[in-house]
Amino acid sequence: MSSILRLLAAALCCLAVLGLAGFGGLALAYNLPDGMGPARLVVVAAYPILAIGGLVLALWNRRVIAPLLPFALATGAFFFWWSTIEASNDRLWQPDVARLATAEIDENRVTLRNVRRFTYRTADDFTPSWHDRTVDLDQLETLDLFAVYWMGDAIAHIMLSFGFREQEPITISIETRKEVGEDYSTIAGFFRQYELYYVVSDEPDVVALRTSYREPQEDVYLFRLDVPPAAIRRLFRHYLDEINRLVDEPKWYNTLTTNCTTAIVTHVRALGGQLPISWRVVLSGYFPSLLYDRGVLDQSLPFPELRAASLINDRAQAALGSPDFSARIRENLPGMDPPAPN
Repeated sequence: MSSILRLLAAALCCLAVLGLAGFGGLALAYNLPDGMGPARLVVVAAYPILAIGGLVLALWNRRVIAPLLPFALATGAFFFWWSTIEASNDRLWQPDVARLATAEIDENRVTLRNVRRFTYRTADDFTPSWHDRTVDLDQLETLDLFAVYWMGDAIAHIMLSFGFREQEPITISIETRKEVGEDYSTIAGFFRQYELYYVVSDEPDVVALRTSYREPQEDVYLFRLDVPPAAIRRLFRHYLDEINRLVDEPKWYNTLTTNCTTAIVTHVRALGGQLPISWRVVLSGYFPSLLYDRGVLDQSLPFPELRAASLINDRAQAALGSPDFSARIRENLPGMDPPAPN
């Protein structure tokens, strides 16, 4: 038994060291400035070399502390350096994320600044337009979820749309804030390459962009969430608090821990909501099925049928340019009944 425990401990130690080496090496590669020249390559390579060399010596000599001490010291220096990399709002941003939304809250009256409503010709050719919207929280009655698929069933971009009784919905999409010339990379998203960004938008922007202008077009599904209006208003206020906080305290986006879906879960759980830690949060394409199993989505159909009926691409394309865009994409969708009384 003692031999088995020693082997297990050695295996765990190896995994931990190799995991740190891999994370640290990639973090250095993504964040060290190109201007370092050859020294940059030396630093990036040195960290995993210290790890692998230390493990080889530890296994050879059956000693741990001395062989791995240089790597441990390097790890301490790495995490100190890592802690100094701070998110910022002061960069040369791409036009679609150039402005931060803010919210001015006066009791039940909310004025949103920098609401996005671009006019698109293609995904990259558009006329920027930012405007202000004032809404009454007493009229906030419905909450809808958009699930956007572009790479199979496992991964989706999740957006929430807040519906008002006498106004167009406001959709909030939690995304990466990219600089000019920067592309999105799932791997880079682990290594403090993108700031966290809340797109506050009208639906003819964020929805039509995905159904009609991106190439290839993305599959967009729309679901009504069965949530009491009072809870929707609390969630909206919580979103607004975070939106305002990001103006003064920018944060990093993270592919795993702080993304479009985990951020929603964080908001809900902060308000006492019961969303479990689940693989269907990590694999966000299955997030709607998690909500269905918890009774939050319409239950009149089995989930596969509900999902098939909730695809809105054809509706969105037919409604392009219509002042009733939001109403037309919802017409006769499952669960789109009048909101429940407060």
